[in-house]
Amino acid sequence: MLGYIANTDYDWYTFLRQLGSVDEVNFWQPSGGQAFHAVPPGAPFFLRLKSPYNAIGGFGFFAGQAKLPAWLAWDSFEELNGAPDFETMRRWIERYRQGPPDPLANYIIGCLMIAQPVFFSDNEWVREPADWHSNIVRGKGIDLSGGEGRRILDECRARAAGIWDEFGQAAAQEVLEKERYGKPTLVMPRIGQGIFRVSVMQAYEGACAVTGERSLPVLEAAHVVPYTDGGKHEVSNGLFLRTDIHKLYDHGYVTVTPDYRFEVGRRLRDEYENGRTYYQLRGQPIRLPENEEDRPNKHHLEWHANQVFKG
Repeated sequence: MLGYIANTDYDWYTFLRQLGSVDEVNFWQPSGGQAFHAVPPGAPFFLRLKSPYNAIGGFGFFAGQAKLPAWLAWDSFEELNGAPDFETMRRWIERYRQGPPDPLANYIIGCLMIAQPVFFSDNEWVREPADWHSNIVRGKGIDLSGGEGRRILDECRARAAGIWDEFGQAAAQEVLEKERYGKPTLVMPRIGQGIFRVSVMQAYEGACAVTGERSLPVLEAAHVVPYTDGGKHEVSNGLFLRTDIHKLYDHGYVTVTPDYRFEVGRRLRDEYENGRTYYQLRGQPIRLPENEEDRPNKHHLEWHANQVFKG
């Protein structure tokens, strides 16, 4: 079983640590050119503080990657990008990028999305691997089944025990029991709102499920069952929708049926004497993610149709 040790910016780290307990962070990279294939989703992701600190300052679980315009990364994660505001984040990115500044931040950055992160106090930092080389630029994978990798995982897990929730404990235990039970199935990270938004966008290939619109500034990830009603931040509980359709969906004027068709209620016309644009889409099949596991859960769709849709 592999984990990954990532060289980590100290300013990014200290800003996030002072926020307290968070359920996700965006470990951004100033260039979106190089894909990340070192570990699969669910793998432990260790935050190594660079010189002069040279220590593991915390860790979490790799939840996926994306290449996003910097402005969209901010919209999705806000302060969980490791900066107090968008302007600060933009300055930090451009400190590492080549080329002229862009006040609109339309350039693409790499986003390594980390779930359930834990940040240690200074006196809890974990010693870096004995064989770590100073010429490692971004990071490297490490075997967690023994040696230095096992030591680092054990020490990180012990430090996190007092602040972790049940998910974190279960995920680490899955890694540690590899030798007992053979090759494990990684526990997939429980994701937060930002990772949910990006993951739904990726599942729908950046297009509105109803209209096919691809202009990202007017597209949003909608929950089928709202988080406040017990819905989870899971792709199968999401739809990627144009903002106007998202609002109509949340307010019950439109729905998606369990057979994946767009439906518009008569109350939209009755209450506003309009809605012509939406009635033209009535009965049409929606666009679905290629991965069947990412498609809207039919029980969730039925819940929305019965509990939210006004008919």
